[in-house]
Amino acid sequence: MTDVIGFIGLGNMGGRMTRRVVDGGVEVLGFDMQRSAVEAAGAKPLGSAAEVAGASDVVFLSLPDSKVVEKVVLEDESFIPALREGAVVVDLSTAAPASTKRISARLAERGVAYLDAGISGGAAAAEKGALTLMVGGDAAALERVQPVLAHFATNVFLMGDSGAGHSTKLLNNFLNAISLAATAEVMVAAKKAGLDLATVLDVLNSSSGVNFATLNRFPKIITGDYLKGGLTNALMMKDVVLYVDHLHELGVASLNSAGPLASFGLAQSLGYGQEISNTVVDAIGDVSGRVRLHEPESTPRHEGQKP
Repeated sequence: MTDVIGFIGLGNMGGRMTRRVVDGGVEVLGFDMQRSAVEAAGAKPLGSAAEVAGASDVVFLSLPDSKVVEKVVLEDESFIPALREGAVVVDLSTAAPASTKRISARLAERGVAYLDAGISGGAAAAEKGALTLMVGGDAAALERVQPVLAHFATNVFLMGDSGAGHSTKLLNNFLNAISLAATAEVMVAAKKAGLDLATVLDVLNSSSGVNFATLNRFPKIITGDYLKGGLTNALMMKDVVLYVDHLHELGVASLNSAGPLASFGLAQSLGYGQEISNTVVDAIGDVSGRVRLHEPESTPRHEGQKP
């Protein structure tokens, strides 16, 4: 018997993952506050998250954060009773590990397995089916859902018990935030120093400063392509805060969090909150003399037009 698949949260990432599953020939039941998002992803729209839970054997969650996950799973009194005994819930959100563990314990009482599956790769990887997943929870439950995960992920790592996947996700996202914020600052400085930005990136990518941002983000940004569709500045800020909270729970000193907190906080305060996080370079540029890495070509003047 084939499991019935449900998806709750079909936004920027959830919609892309759902589309991959649907295009792979699997019917998906979906719920999102925007019904049009469910239809755009090719899923069959249902009326509520609880309705998806009651009709599915495997339920995927792709939600903004733990508060929203808890609102759906714990605060909606109809959700947990609707879940089928023996079902698997896969949480693809970026969430607080402590919250994840609480939810896992509650669902276990219902006879439902809960996998926390942090994702990495962004919108582009989701569209290609090339995401990386870091998973916490039961190995047998992961094996059961692996055929579905294969539609949108090429790398799946079982990190340990409940919470381990979301913990790993926060660690990874923090390093991503560090590299993006720091590289943005360096590239603004390079621009003001009068350096050729493409050559600067060639140097960095051949030297010890190489990182994901220098390799994959800034070669596009300096041409004016901000790679829209990925994590926003507001969500990046949220992830860094989750990381800091998690380190506090672990008793680990967070000595390097000030940089990305300042950078993405600046981006939010200057109105870039809902823009892709790559625009943090424009926020830093704004307070550094209105610097832009890419200067669009001016529109040619018509004959007789005033200069």
